[in-house]
Amino acid sequence: MNEVTTIGILGAGTMGAGIAQVAVEAGLEVLLHDPIAGATDRGRDRIGGFLARKVEKDQLTEAERAAAADRLSTVGTLEQLAAAELVIEAIPEDLALKRDAFRRLDGAAEPDTILATNTSSLAVAQIASATAHPDRVIGMHFFNPVPLMALVEVIPGPMTDQAVVDSVAFLARLLGKTPVVAADTPGFIVNRVQRAYYLEGYRILEEGLADAATIDDTMREIGFRLGPFELADAVGTDVNLAAGTAIFEGFYGDPRYRPSLVQRRVVDAGRLGRKTGAGYYDYAADGTRGLPWSGITAHAVDAPRMTPHSAAQIEARILAAIVNEAASAVADGVASPGAIDTAMRLATNWPDGPLAWGERIGLGSIVRSLDAFHASVPDGRYRVTPLLRSLADGGESFFAPRS
Repeated sequence: MNEVTTIGILGAGTMGAGIAQVAVEAGLEVLLHDPIAGATDRGRDRIGGFLARKVEKDQLTEAERAAAADRLSTVGTLEQLAAAELVIEAIPEDLALKRDAFRRLDGAAEPDTILATNTSSLAVAQIASATAHPDRVIGMHFFNPVPLMALVEVIPGPMTDQAVVDSVAFLARLLGKTPVVAADTPGFIVNRVQRAYYLEGYRILEEGLADAATIDDTMREIGFRLGPFELADAVGTDVNLAAGTAIFEGFYGDPRYRPSLVQRRVVDAGRLGRKTGAGYYDYAADGTRGLPWSGITAHAVDAPRMTPHSAAQIEARILAAIVNEAASAVADGVASPGAIDTAMRLATNWPDGPLAWGERIGLGSIVRSLDAFHASVPDGRYRVTPLLRSLADGGESFFAPRS
């Protein structure tokens, strides 16, 4: 593959504009296009505004800002993006839309142009199969906000050429990011493992064992930047539900990934998180978190009356769930233990990777907790990953070679 000096970006919304911004700051030429009328110009203006604010904060000189702005060009058609050596698609998470875009890009681009998708939950293989050259299609999943988040998941499809993987990893480093290669499985690394963080919090609420604020405050006390409900509000409850549904379907309805009725209730009520001023919580005009929404409180009250969970019980359930899911990802060949822990630290700001944290707690303790949960809810959601049980039984580590 040729050295990448010019990239095309399809989609000028939050993600596309963020990718374009870091690219022009890194010295790359960028071609930007969005098929929605007016969106390309809005994206360009958004990038210009962010660059100007960096000058105000003494993070860029005026000369650096002007040079970066000059490296950004807008184009009027998707096909014009094909002049770039690499095109990154950052349009909505709709498989039909993405397949059509890749079909058109594939027809317009030179044979050695790399086509990357910023999908967070769709299979790269399904997108690549819309092209005649799936060997040049790859996932390049950035995290929001792009200028601040250090991780890029690099996801080869089953036909992706190794040279494409190497080129995309090199580009990620050029953009100041840490690339982590992940297998093309539902949720890749971060969205898969983080699903356990959300879902166990939702289950505790559904069971009437703690309210959202208690769960969130408990997790922040042990070092998580945001609790599961606060995090869903920050991401967008609609986005979170859509990603969770895609992962659940990708695993053929495995109960471990089943979305919560609480999620559906919040989304159906139009409470989409901080962006609408209301989600699991109500938010003041200055963004201060208010009380949990009474709609989810009422849902939890419908649950059978049980003794409320202590902070230690909340911690134990959520930590066991994320360690088990991370172990499952290792067992499925998604990535190495070290790569999974690196990805989770960088993308989520967790205080440690889940596997290292699990070893500090003790893998045997994690397994015993999961077995106890499974005995009370034997639908499969708490089944222990065989690799985790094997390591616990043998006193072994995820990070040491197995004999």
